[in-house]
Amino acid sequence: MGLDRRSATYPEAPSSFDREELPQALGLSRRAIVDDDRMTARGENHTGDPVVTDEMTSPFIRHLGVELTEVSGDLVVARWQAGEHLHQPFGILHGGAHCSVVETLASVAAAVWLGDKGKVVGVNNNTDFFRAVAEGALESRATPLHRGRSQQLWVVETRDAEDRLVARGQVRLQNLYPAD
Repeated sequence: MGLDRRSATYPEAPSSFDREELPQALGLSRRAIVDDDRMTARGENHTGDPVVTDEMTSPFIRHLGVELTEVSGDLVVARWQAGEHLHQPFGILHGGAHCSVVETLASVAAAVWLGDKGKVVGVNNNTDFFRAVAEGALESRATPLHRGRSQQLWVVETRDAEDRLVARGQVRLQNLYPAD
């Protein structure tokens, strides 16, 4: 006897959507979500003020040490450091840290792209690890593979200071729209 999916209940999307709630749901400040046309490659808005600041990240993301350096609906870039605080028992970076960074960047990018039309939730995260890292600077970049009406697929690649591929993840996200 398996789950009868026809009778299963699922949480409904909220009846209304407030753009102000989105950053909090993602663990970001309101300033993290900006219009793509106002964002420059340096992470500044049209006035030249920084858009990406330290206050944009949740305690978990701060623990990981993720610094968002570029945020748009087409690209999210972050820098972070591999270190002892993120090690697994054998002294290398824990795979869960990679997965968390992948999920974070893909979620931020997908949410910015969808904007105030709705919210996004991750439904699958598949991350592969190519090179063990114990210490050092890392950069992760999220780019879209597919952005559709109901789902988005983002790929996130993490490279070390020598530009070697360390990990690559894909996150599939569901677009949730408010009920009419």
